[in-house]
Amino acid sequence: MVDIASNLKIICDKLVAASAKRAPEFQHFQPKLVAVSKFHPSEAVIKAYEAGHRHFGENYVNELSEKANNAEILEKCKEIKWHFIGHLQRGNVNRLLKVENLYLVETVDSEKIAAALDNAWPKFRKSDAKLKVMVQVNTSREEAKSGCEVENASSMVKYVLEKCSNLEFTGLMTIGEYGYDVSQGPNPDFLTLVECKKKVCEELGLNSKRVDLSMGMSTDFEHAIELGSSLVRVGTAIFGDRPKKSD
Repeated sequence: MVDIASNLKIICDKLVAASAKRAPEFQHFQPKLVAVSKFHPSEAVIKAYEAGHRHFGENYVNELSEKANNAEILEKCKEIKWHFIGHLQRGNVNRLLKVENLYLVETVDSEKIAAALDNAWPKFRKSDAKLKVMVQVNTSREEAKSGCEVENASSMVKYVLEKCSNLEFTGLMTIGEYGYDVSQGPNPDFLTLVECKKKVCEELGLNSKRVDLSMGMSTDFEHAIELGSSLVRVGTAIFGDRPKKSD
């Protein structure tokens, strides 16, 4: 059996250690750990929550909806904060926005999706709060990966800021190339996102300290933190190997 509480403690200790190695420009914030519960049962989420964790990520709208509306999770995890970290299709926007305790949509990759979220959010919000979103950037330029092109990041962010009054832009996100060997040097996808943030902030007059970066997963989250990541998405290292996706 996987000891989720112990794994969380190990990851959090590594996160703190990696944070101490950052350059001075990144020392003003503490990175957030997003526990990715993809394909794992609701019981695993509850165990992590009972161990003190609050931020959880899901890749699929259907799975997120099922977990967020699970009776036990609703009862035992009242302060849970859900991050949507998968590719979002316009037809799933309403179902996503119905999710209880939806905290952040990390994968806004087109004006069409931004507009759909902006138009739909007033129907679901329970206060004047805006929906927090990040713009996903395809730093590896792989056709199979979602995200706007690096060159279009500023215009994408500008669209969210100027045309989407119900959305709150919080930062940039990337998946990057899987399995990069950090012994070869800094991950170029992470460096690209860091530079992308600098360019976006310069061109749009944004305070860089208020723009987050979401990059880094189980195998490279420490490296991502050292390069300036604000959020890291860790699944396997917390919950163990993922079960196969059920039909």
